[in-house]
Amino acid sequence: MFHLRHAKASDITRNYEVWRTAVEATHHFLEAADLEAISKMVANDYLPTAEFVVAVDDADTSHAFLGTTGDHIDALFVHADSRGMGLGRRLLEHFRNGKDTVTVDVNEQNAEAAGFYERFGFKLTGRSALDDQDRPYPILHLRWDRQTA
Repeated sequence: MFHLRHAKASDITRNYEVWRTAVEATHHFLEAADLEAISKMVANDYLPTAEFVVAVDDADTSHAFLGTTGDHIDALFVHADSRGMGLGRRLLEHFRNGKDTVTVDVNEQNAEAAGFYERFGFKLTGRSALDDQDRPYPILHLRWDRQTA
């Protein structure tokens, strides 16, 4: 059984594992040097400072996490061994509960992520040729509106 809670400092190492396995399972398009640079930024700058909601098992081990800013999803990652258990859906539904609009950006080459959000009613609103670090990984901008869902 899984439940959601706010992340604690003690979750950082496990959440890095969640992030790394998820990226290795879905981001085959990343060049090795870019993956390592992004990994360092995630481990050193993002995970220790951002706030997350985590999906944990009965042993209080994180299997997925969601990071947000306002009505925007910054990160949603599910451990590779925990995919298909509904954790991403559960985190997404928890976040958009009571919201009228939610936005998210996904890598264009990550068709699984784009498909996941499309299944939950997100629509394409734009595309950027480069990611936020000016790397050649196009970004799709998606938006969900309660009124049109």
